[in-house]
Amino acid sequence: MTLDINRPDLTVGVVGTGAMGRGIAQVTAQGGMKALMFDAAPGGAAKAKAAILETLKGLVAKGRLTEADLAKADANLGVAEAMADLKPCHIVVEAVFENLEVKQKLFGELEAVISPDAILASNTSSIRIASIARALKHRDRVCGMHYFNPVPLMKLVEVIRAADTSQATVEAMVALGKRQTRVPVVVGDTPGFLVNLGGTAIGTEGLRIMQEGRATPSQIDAVMRDSCGFRMGPFELMDLTGIDVNFPARKIIYEGFFHDRRMTPSPYHESLYAAGRLGRKTGGGWYAYDAKGAKVDPGADHPTSTVPASSVVIMDTHNKKLVGLIAADGAKMLGADDGKSPILVAPIGKDCTTTAIELGLDPKRTIAVDLTGDTAKRLTVMTAPGADAGVRDAAVALLAKSGAKITVIKDSPGFIAQRMCAMIANLGCEMAMIGIASAADVDTAMTLGLNYPRGPLALADWLGVKDCHEILVQIQAITGDDRYRASQWLRRRAMLGMSATTVE
Repeated sequence: MTLDINRPDLTVGVVGTGAMGRGIAQVTAQGGMKALMFDAAPGGAAKAKAAILETLKGLVAKGRLTEADLAKADANLGVAEAMADLKPCHIVVEAVFENLEVKQKLFGELEAVISPDAILASNTSSIRIASIARALKHRDRVCGMHYFNPVPLMKLVEVIRAADTSQATVEAMVALGKRQTRVPVVVGDTPGFLVNLGGTAIGTEGLRIMQEGRATPSQIDAVMRDSCGFRMGPFELMDLTGIDVNFPARKIIYEGFFHDRRMTPSPYHESLYAAGRLGRKTGGGWYAYDAKGAKVDPGADHPTSTVPASSVVIMDTHNKKLVGLIAADGAKMLGADDGKSPILVAPIGKDCTTTAIELGLDPKRTIAVDLTGDTAKRLTVMTAPGADAGVRDAAVALLAKSGAKITVIKDSPGFIAQRMCAMIANLGCEMAMIGIASAADVDTAMTLGLNYPRGPLALADWLGVKDCHEILVQIQAITGDDRYRASQWLRRRAMLGMSATTVE
């Protein structure tokens, strides 16, 4: 039997009235449906209704809602005094504590109350839906409905399809999400689902670069913001969400994918977790925070007081972006080495050492520049071990004449931006290939759920699909680490000259 989500009497039960449950009830009521709230704590549901109405009254005061909207939502919000009162519900969404045994017990009790053709959904962010449904009689009508906090502001909802979930259930919950004015994406029942799984790449690769001693958290964050358009870098994001949240999540996903190297957590991350340095909430994580809670940032900019180089050697004269950058800065460009000037290269995926040796350049004067992304805001520069610091600083001063900030890091295959973006894109491609979600839904979820400037597959296109693949190939060859193996989805599209979003 298919549930008609547009029926005028549609009633959605919400069990658990914490922040998430209240948000789910609010968007349900505002969507024109009856939201019947139940909480195990006496008076909890009534308090939740009062809190929701206070929120809506505030929106009326700001002119964002009308009095009629408020009255409509008020009429749609109901309170269940006992679980038995949820019997009329066509759908029940659970939003209680993240504990498998608690959820299994609750779903068993709900199954005994509601109609056999009513849908049961869990708002879990980390527990397998199949595990929750395992002991139920009607597993086909159980799914995940993973909203994001704060629910009224975060448009995304993941509809989680478990092994036994029927297509009719999935379709009904997609329709419910739309009626709640959310943007639903259909996701497989895998560790981390879609957003939490896809979000591992930015954190784990940032940690890897730091762990290798190539760059500081401040440098990595600055490059991701300025060069790549992310609102926050990985270390800022970890501090914001809380290391007590993101470190355990990384471990769950790593274990869930049977130690896939692409999802390996960092011992440095675990160290902060063990020390209780949990980010903003404790006044210290990857960054320190002052008494007002403001981040104390040591900075990512290299000083540029040195006299700029008067001439530079451009090894790749076909690189229009590099040539244009130097031309704008006013230095004389030499096509052959004069034995003294900085030698500028712009490698894709390689480190400065490899580039200098392969091209037969003087490694002491070879300066690698990353041209990824917005070079008007920030440029990343690196040199081989033993490089001449004076030559490097002269080149930095020249590059800074463009107005861009300069970040100088230690020699790293793929710099920062190339490595980070390629790994984010690669994991997105892998998720599309193994069917966790469609290619379009992967990009939609990551932009709406994590505020990325573009989804992972669109990020591969932004890098250039061939370059994205090449970055991974080169890093894997240099490091010998299977962590950088390219998704076959990405490899095939790179070889065929296609967009990463091209479906099969």
